[in-house]
Amino acid sequence: MRLNIPIILTLIRIALIPVFVVAFYLPYEWSAFAAALIFVIAGFTDWLDGYLARSLDQTTRFGAFLDPVADKVMVAIALVLIAEYYHSVWVTIPAATMIAREVIISALREWMAELGKRASVAVSWVGKFKTATQMFALTMLLWHDNDIIVYVGYASLYVATGLTYWSMYQYLRAAKDDLLNAD
Repeated sequence: MRLNIPIILTLIRIALIPVFVVAFYLPYEWSAFAAALIFVIAGFTDWLDGYLARSLDQTTRFGAFLDPVADKVMVAIALVLIAEYYHSVWVTIPAATMIAREVIISALREWMAELGKRASVAVSWVGKFKTATQMFALTMLLWHDNDIIVYVGYASLYVATGLTYWSMYQYLRAAKDDLLNAD
């Protein structure tokens, strides 16, 4: 495996995960902002590594594997952190829903790839909008600087949850015939 800029950015994102968790739990006034900033930086590196991989023609199988793993681990940890911090069913249910959706869709994509039909469960615009809304909600809820930011975070979390269900429905509907086909 040759390291290239997109893979290095993905590895940096993975290395930021423990830094993110430590920043979240630091007992300082600025720690929530630091955790949110690290989360935003990780999100930016996700966009940047994809852009660079395509524009520099540096896509690799290893990068295609590692990039979504890094993203899903960072987001899952952020969801767990906010569920623990807010200690409320109103945050925990959306967080659990989003984590469950990622597991379900990842398994579906892997299974469809084994059937040679991965393209039928490719990322849709709803999935991309869900991700953007989810990242915004998580940033606000990690930062939790004041009530307005928290309420915007809650509202965005529920919009992202609705989009989570919608995109999961779309993926499952696209794979319905293969899922229900009796062999």
